[in-house]
Amino acid sequence: MHVADSVPPATAIAALPPLQNCHLAKSFMATLELLCESLLAEGRCHSSFRLWLTSYPSPEFPISVLENSIKMTNEPPKGLRAGLLRTYASDPFCSADFLEGCVNDAPFRRLLLGLAFFHSVLQERRKYGPIGFNIPYEFNENDLRISCRQLRMFLDEYPDIPYDTLAYTAGECNYGGKVTDGHDRHTLMTLLSTYYNPALVSTAGYSLAGTPANGYAAPEHTNHKGYLEYISSLPLSAAPAVLGLHDNADIAKDLQESQLLLDSLLLTQSSSSTPAPAAPEPTAAAAAVVEAQEGGPAGTAA
Repeated sequence: MHVADSVPPATAIAALPPLQNCHLAKSFMATLELLCESLLAEGRCHSSFRLWLTSYPSPEFPISVLENSIKMTNEPPKGLRAGLLRTYASDPFCSADFLEGCVNDAPFRRLLLGLAFFHSVLQERRKYGPIGFNIPYEFNENDLRISCRQLRMFLDEYPDIPYDTLAYTAGECNYGGKVTDGHDRHTLMTLLSTYYNPALVSTAGYSLAGTPANGYAAPEHTNHKGYLEYISSLPLSAAPAVLGLHDNADIAKDLQESQLLLDSLLLTQSSSSTPAPAAPEPTAAAAAVVEAQEGGPAGTAA
């Protein structure tokens, strides 16, 4: 049954039908707008009926639907520490069976932390514009989720850790599959080599920042609660060096964020608003008074 045929019957009952990833169905957006205008009006549907829509930002999404709906946004966390906390609070990182059931338990936990750190670093570098990546790629939780499941699979099946295979599947396939610029791909693989390497597994106090940086030493073997405590102890704002950038990179990021804020404020202004009236032209009498006060020709004539 087509979605356009399934929604009308559901309006008669207290149903909660979800339409996910609307941004992928551009040709359906006009039909969706018509359905909302014709069916989702007071007296035409059940009082408890709710239509749930999910979508990425898209110019094709009907403006009228946005204006007449309750909107909830799921924004990426701001900051490296917040990103790591969100990662370890989501599936599968929060699952005790996933975290504690690996055959190579200790290496798995350290490499998993490195993978989570790598994902957060990529997300933060996007905020630096062309300094972070030449092209802003949409890395998401699916890339991280498939990479961590592959990590668990390879460490369960192989007695020796296949670092080259791990780096290829995560860097070239999962994350690298979205990268189209050669320099960006080289940057991504270089960053990944900081976390997928034998030193992270064998070196006590290995720095996840890539350089000796206080507060970013990988913790010893611990449980899920211990990782949350470790992440909470990280600096609230990560220095650019932690992301592999120069300290002056913050200037470009701050300028970009300020410009985005100002552009967003300008978008809130109505395009139909009338400009403020211009000041009236001074009359001849008013000009004479001003000249008299300034000792000009009018004052001389008096």
